Amino acid sequence: MDNERIQWAARMLALLEPLKSRLTPGGSGFALGATAAHYETATIPMEAFSRPLWALVPFWAGGGHDAAWEEIYRRGLVSGTTPGGPGYWGSCRDLDQKFVEMAAIAYGLLLTPDVLWDPLTDTERENLAKWLDNINHYECSHSNWQFFCILVNCALKKRGMPYNKERLELGLTRIDSYYDTHGWYFDGKGGMKDYYNGFAIVFYSLLYAMTMQQDDPARCEKFRARACAFEQDFIYWFDENGAAVAYGRSQTYRFAQAAFFSLCAAAELPVFTPGIIKGIVTRHLDWWAARPITDNGGVLTIGYAYPNLMMSENYNAPGSPYWCMKAFAFLMLPAEHPFWQAPAEPLPALDAVRPLPGAEMLAQRVNGMAVLYPAALRVKHPFPQMEEKYAKLAYCSRYAFSAARSQRTLEEAAPDSVLSFRYLGHIFVKAAPESWEMTENGTRAVWSPLPGVQVVTELLLCKGGHLRRHTVTSEIACEAFDAGFAIPDDCPGATHSCTAAAARAEHPGGFCAVEDLTGRGTPLVLEPMPNTSLQYPRTVIPMVQYAIHPGTTVLETKVTFA
Repeated sequence: MDNERIQWAARMLALLEPLKSRLTPGGSGFALGATAAHYETATIPMEAFSRPLWALVPFWAGGGHDAAWEEIYRRGLVSGTTPGGPGYWGSCRDLDQKFVEMAAIAYGLLLTPDVLWDPLTDTERENLAKWLDNINHYECSHSNWQFFCILVNCALKKRGMPYNKERLELGLTRIDSYYDTHGWYFDGKGGMKDYYNGFAIVFYSLLYAMTMQQDDPARCEKFRARACAFEQDFIYWFDENGAAVAYGRSQTYRFAQAAFFSLCAAAELPVFTPGIIKGIVTRHLDWWAARPITDNGGVLTIGYAYPNLMMSENYNAPGSPYWCMKAFAFLMLPAEHPFWQAPAEPLPALDAVRPLPGAEMLAQRVNGMAVLYPAALRVKHPFPQMEEKYAKLAYCSRYAFSAARSQRTLEEAAPDSVLSFRYLGHIFVKAAPESWEMTENGTRAVWSPLPGVQVVTELLLCKGGHLRRHTVTSEIACEAFDAGFAIPDDCPGATHSCTAAAARAEHPGGFCAVEDLTGRGTPLVLEPMPNTSLQYPRTVIPMVQYAIHPGTTVLETKVTFA
């Protein structure tokens, strides 16, 4: 229905409305907060200014009109790229954050030149093009950032301005070198695989295919084929209730988790019906709409399901969460498109267990939930809490992971969904594995939490959860804690308990139980520090405590959940 597009556009515009009163004096930035990031403070308002374009551009491209926003962005682009002016964004350097934000401007020049380009004077267009060309004269991170350079040069080319063909080809060659299999890319050579595939690399490749078909048909078809393969895997990250699995870094981008599927609708990929795609995206946006993710002025906060700086990255500034606006890519479909007439459909029938070799993980469906068993940390990135974000035993769409405050106590470490060790007053958790493999119905990893301790962890998936068998070979005496998911504990009806064999925590929406199968463990329910879980401000973590003696100790634990 025409009405449906209008309603989603209204929801998008309502999310952005609070920004209007926070324009900087030069009109080329939004001042949203006082926290810092690793890059120049002067760039922070510019980041906040660019990211809403990820929603406004498809809104305009699909026939939407909002005179106020159009004027704000035309004025801001002119002010930001006029040397010497009060809003000038300045020159660039190697690895400049401004390169990231140029991609949103390129998005606009590719899809909505009638709004952001045609109304400018010749001088204003020249200034904008020259400023964007900065990206061709400095080093761009060897990661998903290569697409920023690609998109900028595509936009310059499409607008008839000088562009750097060699740099464009170099970026495309580098991106191709990151490709692995089944539609999945490493984020840079040897980098991690996470939802950056969906909201960044595959998203941009699909955008390239949509806008460069006449210029580069063979590569565009290759990108579309890879996106189709990725789509068949990535659907396993989504819960039937609309949530997605929180796994990896940058979780503060929130509903950017569904950006790929939103663009799939616009690109008309033939894998799933429009109704299935609509269901994934709209349920996801509805799930997030029920979360307290804005401050009392309506501005998106840093955090996940509630404001939480504890889990942020060193590159998260006050405007960073607005990457989430990519999820509104489906607004580029005009009101008369069949997508808007299709009813939202539930998820299709999914395998109870599915290997995702391209993602290096195993996916499981439990009671409509998405559960992922990943290969864990591949490389040491200079980002906070990498072990928590990548190396837990399992990640679940209903119980987002916890991020430690410190490794000093169990309460501060909040070691959910992991085998952790306590030794000399310090908590050691699962880190990069020495080896990892998928077995017929589970995973096997060899890893070491600290010198003198080696663990072989075998996970076997079963109805309602999984079995864990840890073979611990230790040179020291210490304690081990085999933990389930962090369960909300501050809601009506939430309870937790222990028996001689198991610890259990439940709430009206589900439960997690951790059972000792050896008869040698001590079940307990940990009350971690508040604000450690990404999803719930207060949680409890059911677990079993085991004594580890020098030599070999075998731990067997069953974890079930709903």
